[in-house]
Parts: sequence; structure tokens; C-alpha cells
Amino acid sequence: MSKKIFLLILTFALNLSVFAQNFSIEQIKGYPFPTELMSSAKTPRIAWVFNERGVRNIYVAESPNFSPRKLTDYRNDDGQDLTELEVSADGKYVIFVRGGEAHANWLDVPPIPDSMPTGAKMQLMSIAFAGGEPKVLAEANGAKISPKSDVVAFEKDSAIFTVPIDASSPAKKLFSARGINGSPEWSPDGARLAFVSRRNEHSFVGVYSNQSSPILWLQPSVGRDLSPRWSPDGTRVAYIHRPAVGGEPEPALEPSVSPWAIWTADATTGEGKRIWQSPNTLRGSVPTTLGGTNLLWAANNRLVFLSNMDGQGRLYSVNADNGGEPLLLTPGNYLAEFIRLSPNGKYLIVSGNAGNDKLDIDRRHLIKVPVDKQAPEMLTTGEGLEWDPTFTGDGNSIAFISATVQNPPLPAIISVDGKNKRLLAENLIPKDFPTSQLVTPKQVIITAPDGVKVHCQLFEKEGLSGKNPAVIYAHGGPPRQMLLGWNYSDYYSNSYAVNQYLASQGYVVLVVNYRLGIGYGYEFHNPLKAGWRGASEYQDIEAAGKYLQKLSQVDAKKIGIYGGSYGGFLTAMALAKNSDIFAAGVDLHGVHDWTPPRTFANLLFTPRDRYEVTPDLQLAIETAWESSPVSMIKTWKSPVLLIHGDDDRNVRFSQTVDLVSRLEKAGIYHEELVIPDDVHGFLLYRNWVKADNATFKFLDKYLKPQAK
Repeated sequence: MSKKIFLLILTFALNLSVFAQNFSIEQIKGYPFPTELMSSAKTPRIAWVFNERGVRNIYVAESPNFSPRKLTDYRNDDGQDLTELEVSADGKYVIFVRGGEAHANWLDVPPIPDSMPTGAKMQLMSIAFAGGEPKVLAEANGAKISPKSDVVAFEKDSAIFTVPIDASSPAKKLFSARGINGSPEWSPDGARLAFVSRRNEHSFVGVYSNQSSPILWLQPSVGRDLSPRWSPDGTRVAYIHRPAVGGEPEPALEPSVSPWAIWTADATTGEGKRIWQSPNTLRGSVPTTLGGTNLLWAANNRLVFLSNMDGQGRLYSVNADNGGEPLLLTPGNYLAEFIRLSPNGKYLIVSGNAGNDKLDIDRRHLIKVPVDKQAPEMLTTGEGLEWDPTFTGDGNSIAFISATVQNPPLPAIISVDGKNKRLLAENLIPKDFPTSQLVTPKQVIITAPDGVKVHCQLFEKEGLSGKNPAVIYAHGGPPRQMLLGWNYSDYYSNSYAVNQYLASQGYVVLVVNYRLGIGYGYEFHNPLKAGWRGASEYQDIEAAGKYLQKLSQVDAKKIGIYGGSYGGFLTAMALAKNSDIFAAGVDLHGVHDWTPPRTFANLLFTPRDRYEVTPDLQLAIETAWESSPVSMIKTWKSPVLLIHGDDDRNVRFSQTVDLVSRLEKAGIYHEELVIPDDVHGFLLYRNWVKADNATFKFLDKYLKPQAK
């Protein structure tokens, strides 16, 4: 072989090697994402939803093999979400809601993301576990199956209705009552129904028995009662009580205590008593992480709840008769999430950022927790991530979602002793999914100017040489945590995929878990002067930008930023305050003006119909303005791409409309990608692909000049 031919072959081989390391947005987003994992209360049957490139279907499996089986047969990327999954106690039916938007802040009108002239509906449906066609039970949501597995209670038109689970007869209103009635909870025998009646500034917990008996109101007061939970024997109901609203307005710029208590009431007389009262401290306030108070009535007469009173979101239990000092169940320095009770009520299964590895603070693992003693047991460890656990109805297994750095999320089964883990539906991972090409993000901890430690993740392709462009990603929420691997949120799983793609294209990507996020304690989650009160969290983003500038492999003049929702706000802040650091940015459906009435949050200090107003009202409005990107247009220099769905129910589309007008007047270069009829977290897969490709192309345009 001649030297020339050898060199040609070598060059060709090297080119093939480089080509093999490239993948598209469509490939990295091709994974099926599982949600809504649920189990039957009495049988070893489970169900979940898979979103396969926008096509959503329900899958089921059962003991002993737990072989996945597709139950529904929807075939289009039509934006019709499948949520509120529940499996009947006898395992014979699955109910779900098709359509609507589960995570919206307002508007119950179902969105029409595919712009079809026929419109869209939000339908409560049931389908036999054995298979068949789904049946429409009602146009409604907020449903609960009776323990008898025969009837479904649901919310509709501020009332509670019931319908046979097999749709054998039409739904009917269960009772008439004032207020907005919802949150139905069946008694253990399925004979009665506890519910919440919201009546403007106050709310009651009621118990409905039958048409010939008056509704029983549990210890009614001027406060706000919610989250009813039946005792295992059906004689009592526990619930959360919050004090009355009103009184002299408090300063808007100062944090205030949000107290709460656990009460129980007799389910036949309505007489109640307080079992536990939260400490009158900021830490003792109502939790704002997943599940809120997570109130559960467990075995051995224990009431389980979550509180931040010791500085972290931990689980406690108290005696349901006399309360007393709460027993700490999860003493480690980790946040408890996805909290489920075992069928016998004696154990909890929890997902938390716990473990012996220092990196576990940025992961999720499963912990088995007794309800009446401090003896938590790690069920999973290692470099993977596990979340959304649920006991099977026979109590022998735990179903959950499992992922790693490279492997996307899939349902999994493990025995209750933590052995015999097995992934389900691995065959649904597309053959062209680039598993082996994904980089392992590195934990990076930076220090903000005020000394706060901020956890980040660095995505970087091996073998980078010279100076390379870099990008900061800011998550939304803000009560979120980006992880060292695939995320348990479909929105942030999408972000993880995009960050992997950017790394594959030669970018150094830094994901910032800025203050206001979860997983690092109460004070980090509730910082002073954050958001509209001063945007103190922005200094974490600025510190991250300066960290990237100092890296030898980064071109300090080619640093960009992108993010969605609250991350869009921080992107706009970065471009407005620090165009000297950030050369370009992509702002997806961000907040740009905190002042009233542009954001619902600022109704906290809007006078409305009262003579008295917040004592620092004017200062609060000025602070909100100064914390808004639109107040800094004069220092905004860098180009920006603005992406927004115009049916957004979380951040008003007017936020982007207003910003565009200001950018045009100031002569700041900007581009727009408006998604007609889609919502905040795009319901259409093709809209995510469009937005993600646009993000990459825009960053390339300004951070890789040769790409123009």
C-alpha cells in the first residue's frame, strides 16, 4: 500500500470517527419520557404514561414478570397530555385525564396547541387494564376512584360528581354546597367522601355521607382548611389548618411567617382538635417543595408530614391522638420528595438527594423510611438517579423511574429489600439514540460575591483544545434542581438533552443551580431580597459567567446564556446588566417586568379594594421595577432570541410583547420565535424541536462567527 493511499484511508477513518460523535437534536430528544407512574392499592399492577416524540400513551405491567404492554393507541403528536393516572384498587381499571394543561397557573380552558379548528377537550376517561377502547366519563379532572373500584368522584363546575368507572351510566352531581368544592377523598370503606369547600378567604373540610344526611363540616372556623386524610379505620379525618387571612397589611419586602397546623376531627360529630402546630419561624412556614406538607395518615396511629423547621425538607410523624414532640424520620441533610406510603401503612418510600457520595446532593436515590422510628434505609445508591417510587399493592415490590448520566429515564422494578432491580421497556429507546456519546457532567461549586456556595454542572466534550464558546443554562421554577444526570421533569429532561447537544458541538456548558432552588436547605431556597424583592439570585449567574471567563478552554468573549421561564428572566437580566460578559442569549417565555399588574405575584402588595395598603408599597413597587430587566434597557447591548408560546398560562405572553417594543426602540438586535396556540412547557414535541434547534442556531450565530 502506498503512503498516499494510507494517508487517505487514515483521513477517511478520522473523519468517520468525528462524524460518529455528532448527533442531531432530533436524536437526543428521541427518548420516551415516563410520567404518572401509579400502582393499584391491592394488586401488583402498575401503569404509567410514555411520551414518545409527542405521542402519549399509557403502558401497564403486572407481577411476576412486569412485562410492559401498551394500553392505549394514540398515534399523533397532537399536544393532548395524559395526566392524573390512577389504577383501581382491584387492578381492573385505569383512569386518566386526556387534554388540558396540568401545570398551568390559570385558565381551565383546554389549550389547542395543534391549532385544529375542531378545538380540544379535557376528558376524564377510563380503560380496562386488560385492554379495549377508552371510555369518556366526563369533561372534568380532579378524580379519585372509590376503594370499592366501582365509582369515580371528580371535580366539575365547583361541585363534586360521581360516575361509574365503566361508564355504564352518566355522571351525576353528588351534592349541592356553597363554595368551590373539590379535593375529594374517599373513606376507607368507600361509603363517605371528605372534600374541601373553598369560600374566598376561608375554606372548610366537609364529609358527605348520603342524600338524607346534612354535610358534616369539620370544626369550621374563619381559617383555611385543606388536605383531608382519613384514618385507616374511617372514624376520623386529619387535615391542614391555616389561620385566617386579613389583618393589618405586612411589609411586602420583608419575609413573613406562614404558619400551619395539623388537626383531626371526628368523622361523625365534626368535633376537632389541634394535634401539632408549626413553629412560629420562617423555617416552620408551609413547605413549598413537591407535595407541600405531604400529610399522610399511616399505621400505628402516626400522622406523617414534611417540614423545613430544622432547615431542610424532612419528614416527621406525630401521634394522631395527642400529638406531642414530632419524631424526625429522615435525619440526613437531604430533601425528601415523591413520598409514598406502603400498603400496610408502616413504611414510606422517598426519593431524596441522599447518599454517601458527596455528589449525591445533586442526584436522587430511594430511601425506605419507617413511620414510627428513626431508621431510614438507603435502597439505591451509586451514580444513577431514581425518583417517583410507588409500592405495588401486594407490598412485595417498588416501582420507580430510573436514569443515569447517559441512559434516559425508564420505569424500573425493585424488591422491597432493594434487590433485583430491573428496567422496563428498554426496547423503546430508539436505536439511533446517542447513549455512548453523552458526556458526564462534573459537579462544580462556585462562590457568589456574598459568600453563598452555588452548585453547578459542567458539560464538556473530551479532547477540547484551544479557546471554545461557552453557555450558561439557568433553570426555571425557581424551586427546581438540575441534577448530575437526566431530570425527573420532562421540561428539564429536555434541557439536559439540549445541554448534551451543545457539549457535543464544542460548547462548554455550565448549568447553575442558583439560590431559590431546592435541595440545599431552607435558606438557599428562601433567600433574602430575591426575585422582585431585589433579584439577589442574579449574582449567582454573574459569578458563573466570571467563572467561565477564567477557564483556559473558554473564549472569554464568546459566552452566552439561555433559559426558560424564570431562567428566561435571568437570561434577560444577564444581557441587560452584563452584556460585557454575555455575548448573546436565548430567552424562552421569561418574566421581564415584575411591577403590577404585569405579574400575578405582585398582587401581594397591590392595594385593590382596601383603605389600608402595605406600609412599604411604593418602595416595593420601585424595588420590583429595579429588579426587572426592562428597567435596564439602556445597558442592554447583546443580541437575544425571544421564544414564547402565545397561549402561555404561566408567564403572560404580554411580557415578551412589551420587551420586544422596548428592544426595538433602543435599537437592540433581537429575533423572535412565536409559537401560536402552544403553552408554557410546549405540549407539541415538534415545537420543542423547533425551539431547541433555533436556540442552537442563534447561539452558533453569535458565539461561533464562522457559522453566520
